[in-house]
Amino acid sequence: MPVPFSAILIANRGEIAIRIANACADLGIRSVGVFAADDQHSLHTRQVDVAVALPGRGVPAYLDGAQLIAVAREQGCEAVQCQAAGLTLIGPGAETLRLFGDKASARALAACCQVPLVQGTEQAVTLEEARAFMASPGVEGSGVMIKALSGGGGRGMRAVTDPAALEAAFQRCQSEAKAAFGNEAVYVEQLVPAARHIEVQVLGDGSGAVSHLWERDCTLQRRHQKLVEFAPAPGLDAALRDRIIDSALTLAKAVNYLGIGTFEFLVEPGQDRFYFMEANPRVQVEHTVTEQVTGVDLVQSQIRLAAGASLADLNLETAPACEGMAVQLRLNLETLKADGSTAPSAGTLSAYEPASGPGIRVDGYGYAGYPVSPAYDSLLAKLIVTGADYPAVLQRARRALKQTRIEGVQSNLPLLQALLASDAVQANAVTTRYVETHLPELLRALPTDVAPDLPSADPSSQAATLATPAGCEALTSPTTGVLVSLLVQEGDTVQLGQVVAVLEAMKMEFEVRAATAGRVHSLAAQEGDALNEASPLLFVEPGEVAGDAIATEVRLQADEVVLQDAHGSGGAAEVREGGVAAAD
Repeated sequence: MPVPFSAILIANRGEIAIRIANACADLGIRSVGVFAADDQHSLHTRQVDVAVALPGRGVPAYLDGAQLIAVAREQGCEAVQCQAAGLTLIGPGAETLRLFGDKASARALAACCQVPLVQGTEQAVTLEEARAFMASPGVEGSGVMIKALSGGGGRGMRAVTDPAALEAAFQRCQSEAKAAFGNEAVYVEQLVPAARHIEVQVLGDGSGAVSHLWERDCTLQRRHQKLVEFAPAPGLDAALRDRIIDSALTLAKAVNYLGIGTFEFLVEPGQDRFYFMEANPRVQVEHTVTEQVTGVDLVQSQIRLAAGASLADLNLETAPACEGMAVQLRLNLETLKADGSTAPSAGTLSAYEPASGPGIRVDGYGYAGYPVSPAYDSLLAKLIVTGADYPAVLQRARRALKQTRIEGVQSNLPLLQALLASDAVQANAVTTRYVETHLPELLRALPTDVAPDLPSADPSSQAATLATPAGCEALTSPTTGVLVSLLVQEGDTVQLGQVVAVLEAMKMEFEVRAATAGRVHSLAAQEGDALNEASPLLFVEPGEVAGDAIATEVRLQADEVVLQDAHGSGGAAEVREGGVAAAD
């Protein structure tokens, strides 16, 4: 088969950029990568044929479409992200992207195709409409899931079971959605509290011909972020599997799907019921396990389909046999705290030695000396293990985790070890809420030889160099993250419990509340700064403030937020997260 393109712009970073560059190299295609000013040390810059610097810092630099198109043209690329610019889009057409990018439109398509759905709205809602839905017959008492209309990856998404918590969760979802997708619109669905998360890998050539590469199980997740994925889904009833796959193919065929995509469903254990959630028209992080059990290179397939190849050309008109089982474990750079909560890690990797050997694949971008920034996703590497069946793949995966060495920056390696050793995972008796409800006991159950040291993150150098002015108290960052909004200025008065800043950590936003009333003496950070735990945000001169009220102390327990009426104390900031984890 001829080479489909001479050069491709890879508008990604980290491990997936390396994965795409490798696929391009195998096809004889020149790869062009990009990097933000604060991401020049990322390994993907060394793995592409050409690396081009982007103006700007952080994630926004990678989302500037005009910049990316300019780089593609300058470098002679034929394929990237924008058809309107005369370039070939490697992925579905614009209409398909618009349809599945709008979750309400995707729900409407599912309803038209008679694919099962949970009760929900078919358009964006206001806060009052969300309240009315939460109190509606059949929904009242069960809770709702707020979701970004243009969302994905767990951003702009929260579960709410208490009507009193709806407003705060609604506002945080809107803010996260606006920051991540440029659209603050959200919709609501009835909460399915206990479910498995099953997704189907679909392919289409744009002619109406569609096929699949079986399903994956992504049930083990936290804060809507998948941690462990299996292919195929262990223990899934064969008849139920066929119905789910048929639903995915029905939706793909209805839009003449082009390229590869993932159609995601919730399955109620023991109920023989499933519901369509969303479709993601892109390469998913967990595509690796599908590749391992089918032998199909999904990235190469996507490139060839974009260049005009048919499913027949790729010999993928029907699903290939699924051989054995594969599991993927996401190695994230996260700080595990004594109460079971986490925060993104920062620092420098002093050692990075992933496991190796038969049946083990690692897609990552770590190396000793790599400076880790909390401004980017915490995913460092994907450990993929294959075996004959579920017990065999778990046994090999546990050994591979023990052989993996990550030092200098804290990671979720101990959590993954605890998960695979748990009786529930061994018995495949888990739902999407398993990790959040069992996290503290999972950490306590770690054997002493792998138990993590669980202090809070080390104070940043900023905290050490910025002295607190005389007569002031420092309001410090309660976690590692990126400062999204600073809501006060020098000279402003603040009340006890007043929201003064918003941090983004682990793809969610957190309100930071003043624990001291008084006047803002000076600022110690600015919007966009990547902060470590205990980094100062601002300095407050304590004093009486008219209208000061009792603060609400917000205490994080694992992923759930417990509110207690109490006076704030000390100079530390308080954190408020409007929701708990649920399936996505």
